[in-house]
Amino acid sequence: MSQNRLERGQIAPAFTIQDQDGKEFAFSAPLKKPTILYFFPAAGSPGCTKEAADFQDHISEFDAAGYQIIGISPDPVERLKEFQEAHELTFSLLSDPELTVHKMYGAYGEKSIYGRIYRGVLRSTMLIDSNGKIIDALYNVKATGHTQMLLRKISN
Repeated sequence: MSQNRLERGQIAPAFTIQDQDGKEFAFSAPLKKPTILYFFPAAGSPGCTKEAADFQDHISEFDAAGYQIIGISPDPVERLKEFQEAHELTFSLLSDPELTVHKMYGAYGEKSIYGRIYRGVLRSTMLIDSNGKIIDALYNVKATGHTQMLLRKISN
Protein backbone atom coordinates (compact mmCIF):
# COMPACT_ATOMS: atom_id res chain seq x y z
CA MET A 1 0.00 0.00 0.00
CA SER A 2 1.03 3.62 -0.35
CA GLN A 3 3.07 5.07 2.50
CA ASN A 4 1.83 8.61 1.85
CA ARG A 5 -1.75 8.26 3.03
CA LEU A 6 -2.97 11.56 4.31
CA GLU A 7 -4.82 11.92 7.58
CA ARG A 8 -7.31 14.32 9.10
CA GLY A 9 -5.67 17.57 10.18
CA GLN A 10 -2.74 17.47 7.74
CA ILE A 11 -2.33 20.29 5.24
CA ALA A 12 -3.12 19.12 1.71
CA PRO A 13 0.05 19.09 -0.41
CA ALA A 14 0.29 21.98 -2.89
CA PHE A 15 0.71 21.24 -6.59
CA THR A 16 0.43 22.81 -10.04
CA ILE A 17 -0.65 20.71 -13.04
CA GLN A 18 -2.76 21.18 -16.16
CA ASP A 19 -6.54 21.13 -16.28
CA GLN A 20 -8.73 19.73 -19.08
CA ASP A 21 -8.16 22.93 -21.09
CA GLY A 22 -4.36 22.71 -20.86
CA LYS A 23 -4.26 25.64 -18.42
CA GLU A 24 -2.03 25.58 -15.37
CA PHE A 25 -4.06 24.78 -12.25
CA ALA A 26 -2.43 25.71 -8.95
CA PHE A 27 -3.75 24.05 -5.82
CA SER A 28 -2.48 25.41 -2.52
CA ALA A 29 -3.78 26.73 0.80
CA PRO A 30 -5.65 28.85 1.42
CA LEU A 31 -8.23 27.62 -1.07
CA LYS A 32 -10.98 29.71 -2.65
CA LYS A 33 -13.49 27.33 -1.08
CA PRO A 34 -13.62 23.92 0.60
CA THR A 35 -12.81 21.21 -1.93
CA ILE A 36 -13.58 17.61 -2.73
CA LEU A 37 -10.52 16.37 -4.58
CA TYR A 38 -11.14 12.95 -6.06
CA PHE A 39 -8.67 10.63 -7.77
CA PHE A 40 -9.89 8.29 -10.50
CA PRO A 41 -8.05 5.74 -12.67
CA ALA A 42 -9.24 6.38 -16.25
CA ALA A 43 -11.56 8.87 -17.95
CA GLY A 44 -14.19 7.05 -19.95
CA SER A 45 -14.02 3.72 -18.11
CA PRO A 46 -17.41 2.52 -16.83
CA GLY A 47 -16.66 3.08 -13.11
CA CYS A 48 -15.05 6.47 -13.61
CA THR A 49 -17.89 7.60 -15.86
CA LYS A 50 -20.46 6.61 -13.22
CA GLU A 51 -18.46 8.38 -10.51
CA ALA A 52 -18.12 11.62 -12.52
CA ALA A 53 -21.82 11.53 -13.46
CA ASP A 54 -22.72 11.04 -9.80
CA PHE A 55 -20.71 14.13 -8.82
CA GLN A 56 -22.28 16.09 -11.69
CA ASP A 57 -25.81 14.96 -10.73
CA HIS A 58 -25.26 16.37 -7.22
CA ILE A 59 -23.15 19.41 -8.14
CA SER A 60 -25.80 21.89 -6.97
CA GLU A 61 -25.91 20.21 -3.53
CA PHE A 62 -22.12 20.36 -3.19
CA ASP A 63 -22.25 23.96 -4.38
CA ALA A 64 -24.96 24.82 -1.84
CA ALA A 65 -22.74 23.35 0.89
CA GLY A 66 -19.91 25.61 -0.35
CA TYR A 67 -17.74 22.88 -1.90
CA GLN A 68 -16.02 22.72 -5.26
CA ILE A 69 -15.38 19.37 -6.96
CA ILE A 70 -12.05 18.62 -8.66
CA GLY A 71 -11.26 15.30 -10.35
CA ILE A 72 -7.72 14.16 -11.04
CA SER A 73 -6.46 11.23 -13.12
CA PRO A 74 -3.38 10.10 -15.04
CA ASP A 75 -5.16 10.79 -18.34
CA PRO A 76 -3.66 13.31 -20.79
CA VAL A 77 -5.30 16.73 -21.07
CA GLU A 78 -6.98 15.90 -24.41
CA ARG A 79 -8.62 12.77 -22.99
CA LEU A 80 -9.94 14.71 -19.99
CA LYS A 81 -11.39 17.39 -22.30
CA GLU A 82 -13.20 14.72 -24.35
CA PHE A 83 -14.49 13.13 -21.14
CA GLN A 84 -15.68 16.48 -19.78
CA GLU A 85 -17.51 17.36 -22.99
CA ALA A 86 -19.00 13.89 -23.54
CA HIS A 87 -20.55 13.89 -20.06
CA GLU A 88 -21.21 17.66 -19.73
CA LEU A 89 -19.12 17.93 -16.58
CA THR A 90 -18.97 21.42 -15.10
CA PHE A 91 -16.12 20.83 -12.65
CA SER A 92 -12.37 20.84 -13.25
CA LEU A 93 -10.49 17.71 -14.28
CA LEU A 94 -6.73 17.66 -13.75
CA SER A 95 -4.12 15.69 -15.67
CA ASP A 96 -1.41 13.91 -13.65
CA PRO A 97 0.26 11.55 -16.18
CA GLU A 98 3.43 11.25 -14.08
CA LEU A 99 1.30 10.29 -11.03
CA THR A 100 3.19 12.88 -8.97
CA VAL A 101 0.09 14.27 -7.25
CA HIS A 102 -1.46 10.81 -6.88
CA LYS A 103 1.63 9.70 -4.95
CA MET A 104 1.70 12.89 -2.82
CA TYR A 105 -1.87 12.15 -1.74
CA GLY A 106 -1.44 8.39 -1.29
CA ALA A 107 -3.76 7.68 -4.22
CA TYR A 108 -1.35 5.30 -5.93
CA GLY A 109 -0.21 1.93 -4.65
CA GLU A 110 -0.79 -1.80 -4.54
CA LYS A 111 -4.11 -3.11 -5.76
CA SER A 112 -5.48 -6.60 -6.11
CA ILE A 113 -7.83 -7.71 -8.86
CA TYR A 114 -8.87 -11.35 -9.00
CA GLY A 115 -5.90 -12.24 -6.80
CA ARG A 116 -3.37 -10.49 -9.02
CA ILE A 117 -1.39 -7.78 -7.22
CA TYR A 118 -0.23 -4.75 -9.17
CA ARG A 119 0.38 -1.02 -8.68
CA GLY A 120 -2.13 1.52 -9.86
CA VAL A 121 -4.42 4.43 -9.04
CA LEU A 122 -6.36 3.94 -5.82
CA ARG A 123 -9.80 5.51 -6.18
CA SER A 124 -9.58 8.08 -3.38
CA THR A 125 -11.41 11.19 -2.22
CA MET A 126 -10.15 14.04 -0.04
CA LEU A 127 -12.36 16.52 1.79
CA ILE A 128 -10.31 19.67 2.27
CA ASP A 129 -11.35 22.83 4.12
CA SER A 130 -10.65 26.33 2.81
CA ASN A 131 -7.49 26.53 4.95
CA GLY A 132 -6.14 23.54 3.04
CA LYS A 133 -6.57 21.17 5.99
CA ILE A 134 -7.67 17.58 5.35
CA ILE A 135 -11.12 17.04 6.87
CA ASP A 136 -11.21 13.42 5.72
CA ALA A 137 -9.07 11.19 3.47
CA LEU A 138 -11.01 8.28 1.99
CA TYR A 139 -9.10 5.52 0.21
CA ASN A 140 -10.36 2.68 -2.00
CA VAL A 141 -13.82 4.21 -2.31
CA LYS A 142 -16.44 2.67 -4.57
CA ALA A 143 -17.12 4.37 -7.91
CA THR A 144 -20.82 4.59 -7.13
CA GLY A 145 -22.60 5.74 -4.02
CA HIS A 146 -19.87 7.63 -2.24
CA THR A 147 -21.23 11.05 -3.29
CA GLN A 148 -24.23 10.45 -0.98
CA MET A 149 -21.88 9.65 1.89
CA LEU A 150 -19.86 12.80 1.14
CA LEU A 151 -23.01 14.93 1.11
CA ARG A 152 -23.98 13.52 4.52
CA LYS A 153 -20.48 14.26 5.87
CA ILE A 154 -20.41 17.88 4.69
CA SER A 155 -23.96 18.66 5.76
CA ASN A 156 -23.27 17.79 9.42
